[in-house]
Amino acid sequence: MDIEHWRQQIDELDEQILKLLNARARCALEIGRIKKVDNIPVHDPEREKRIMKKLRDTNPGPLTHDGVQRVFERIIDESRRLEKEL
Repeated sequence: MDIEHWRQQIDELDEQILKLLNARARCALEIGRIKKVDNIPVHDPEREKRIMKKLRDTNPGPLTHDGVQRVFERIIDESRRLEKEL
């Protein structure tokens, strides 16, 4: 298989990742609305620690645990930003 095949695979995966990220963002917005009504802080460090631990425990690779953590830190940061904007 040539480079174009693999690039096409990446393009298709990127579209799937984008759909999943937007679905996650919609969930975060709903959680943000509930937090706002219930006067719950947006930032929940314990929840984030549990998320990172679960991701590390289930990561099959080839991404390293540190790489996965960096990616999800950005995803969580963006989710938190969306919640704060409500």
